Amino acid sequence: MEFTVQQIADLLQGQVHGDGNATVNRLAKIEEGAPGSLSFLSNAKYEHYLYSTGATAVIVAKTLEIKQPVSANLILVDDPYSSFSTLLEVYQQAVAAARTGVEEPCFIGENSTIGERHYRGAFSYIGKNCKIGNGVHIYPQVYIGDNVTIGDNTVLFAGAKIYADCVIGASCTIHAGAVIGSDGFGFAPQKDGSYKAIPQIGNVVLEDHVRIGANTTVDCATMGSTIIRTGSKIDNLVQVAHNVEIGRHTVVAAQTAFAGSSKVGNYCTIAGQVGVVGHISIADKTIVGAKSGISKNIKEEGTFVQGAPAFDYKQNLRAMAVFRKLPELQKQVEELREKL
Repeated sequence: MEFTVQQIADLLQGQVHGDGNATVNRLAKIEEGAPGSLSFLSNAKYEHYLYSTGATAVIVAKTLEIKQPVSANLILVDDPYSSFSTLLEVYQQAVAAARTGVEEPCFIGENSTIGERHYRGAFSYIGKNCKIGNGVHIYPQVYIGDNVTIGDNTVLFAGAKIYADCVIGASCTIHAGAVIGSDGFGFAPQKDGSYKAIPQIGNVVLEDHVRIGANTTVDCATMGSTIIRTGSKIDNLVQVAHNVEIGRHTVVAAQTAFAGSSKVGNYCTIAGQVGVVGHISIADKTIVGAKSGISKNIKEEGTFVQGAPAFDYKQNLRAMAVFRKLPELQKQVEELREKL
């Protein structure tokens, strides 16, 4: 696919500085730019590449102050990173749209329906009474259980598993190996010390524009629904337990785990390897630093916490500074003790 610089600028609602008729046919990092490629600059530490890149065009901020001659054509936008993300999304959609039809062998159960412009890869399985929208892409070896609903333009990559009764919204992405709707970890202790499994009869609801990373698991509710709301992005290798609710446009990094019935607000940022205990709530716009343990409610909107157990981020930094000095402080205490 080939586009003029002006066409790209129009798509991004930007302005061209240079030759709008120049053409690009691929995307590239600015440091690897070559004729015919389109790059972007959003981080100031890469600015020196702008003056040496071989890229035909570079997306830059309108506010960027050019310090040296630039051979590339520039596309001036408000936010280069966001604009380049938009381009990647358009490119991905174009590639996906080119893949349609049904590969054999695959299976679809009775009373199940699937919309137009869909793709079903080989060895995919769709159970009974499923309702699948238009433009859905189901890659090879995907399993979809009975009574599942999937909205328009959702993509399920190879090996994803959707258990019975789950509801997947429109324009969702579920990456390879993800499991949606597996049993929650519910067991009742018995008098003899053994454990009896508690049936998990609920489901999972993913609202529109949700992303689930590779090998992430989202457990079904014991009763009711485990819910991930509109626009939230869940990284690879995340565990979401039964009856958890994750709010709108929240991002969660890899190796994080949410215990049962925890509630996470809207617009939160949860870094990697965070543990959240069950039956607590986290307020909107909370930021949780990496490797933190959340053991109690976070009630104030916009809180930034770090540590295990987690507490105020700035206080945690000060505590870590003291912690690093503990051997020195211990030596001073021992010296004082000897003097006394």
